[in-house]
Amino acid sequence: MVFRAALEERTRDRVPLGWAETQTNLGSTLLRLGEREGGTARLEEAVAAYRAAVEEITLEREPLQWATTQNNLSNALALLGERESGTARLEDAVAALRAALQEYTRDRVPLWWAMAQSNLGDALERLGERESGTARLEEALAADRAALEERTRERVPLDWAETQNNLGKALRTLGERESGTALLEEAVAVYRAALQERTRERVPLDWAETQNNLGKALEVLGERESGTARLEEAVAAYRASLEEWTRDRVPLDWAMSTGNQGVALMVLAERLGDATRAQSAVQQIETAFVTMQDGGNAPAAAYYEAELPKAQALFDRLTSR
Repeated sequence: MVFRAALEERTRDRVPLGWAETQTNLGSTLLRLGEREGGTARLEEAVAAYRAAVEEITLEREPLQWATTQNNLSNALALLGERESGTARLEDAVAALRAALQEYTRDRVPLWWAMAQSNLGDALERLGERESGTARLEEALAADRAALEERTRERVPLDWAETQNNLGKALRTLGERESGTALLEEAVAVYRAALQERTRERVPLDWAETQNNLGKALEVLGERESGTARLEEAVAAYRASLEEWTRDRVPLDWAMSTGNQGVALMVLAERLGDATRAQSAVQQIETAFVTMQDGGNAPAAAYYEAELPKAQALFDRLTSR
């Protein structure tokens, strides 16, 4: 890797800030690799590189660059936290973002402040998913809505759409914990708004992410409502997502959408008494479980593992009639 080679010359003793800058670049490269690959090794290396960088890029010496590195560190920690059980990495991600916001003030750098607020909302939503209660999720909503005060559609359309996507996740997770469907309906509307800018032609992988998230919100709505229209829409959204989230390109994302579609098919099969859909559900959920397990995403593997016997039992029941 070119940045590792650079560190042989750009040593800390010789050029401390140049060494730190190279560590930052190394961390960003490792983070991008870790996003695409399974496991946590690349992400662990990214975290180590960013933490090395802030030993020289200090708050006192380079305040805005320090804040940028804290923001980048939070991205690596949040993704690590998503793939690991527990909440320690996610707590660290939130702490890094709160640190960044000490320098990324709204008055000084409004769009950077909004970026950090949006990232904070995303990290808090992931934490809130794992904790009981709704305090973290309420904080996530507040951070996303704050970000949207500066990240307007007119000013930065793709950044606006990214924050809309994050807002949708917080709304959906909150909606899952509350009775009624108002928050889930709002999540669906927010995702559909995001897709007006997150188009397949412009940002195919981001488009696929929002399609997947839309599918999840529709699936939960469909579970609460009678009929099958929402569930059919959920299956279609997951199908769209899988057009770009392919196994070769982003295997863990592909597994998530495949498994999520399987869960939606399971609910649909039960409503319709459809053994064919139930069989597809079993196959897709099992594939998602194995891929997530092999890819080192323990929480996702555990989720699909728990859903698999439900799908199998449904299939067995429908085929024994």
